[in-house]
Amino acid sequence: MSSRGEPPPHQPACHDPANQDGDDPEGSGPPADLSHAGAVVDKAIEYMTGQDISALAIASALLGGALGMLSHSLGDEAIIRVLDNAIASVRAGELHRIDGASRA
Repeated sequence: MSSRGEPPPHQPACHDPANQDGDDPEGSGPPADLSHAGAVVDKAIEYMTGQDISALAIASALLGGALGMLSHSLGDEAIIRVLDNAIASVRAGELHRIDGASRA
């Protein structure tokens, strides 16, 4: 959460393992559908936060939904690589740099 008590804005992944075509060779930013999906997720988080749903419940539901979506388009090994990448980001402290927090 930010210092204002708001959830951090959606941060699109730097590398989408499902995107093997390299749709963004110039590094100009995320595809429009990713930005749109991120905005929808941000609104859903804002709504759930306003309903006094705990951050852990919100995050768990979103993670479960994300894994379900991935399972429709990726095999198990590709999903494991996505999760390994997420674990590496956590270990490197990248999530805390995103929201400006310093929680060790």
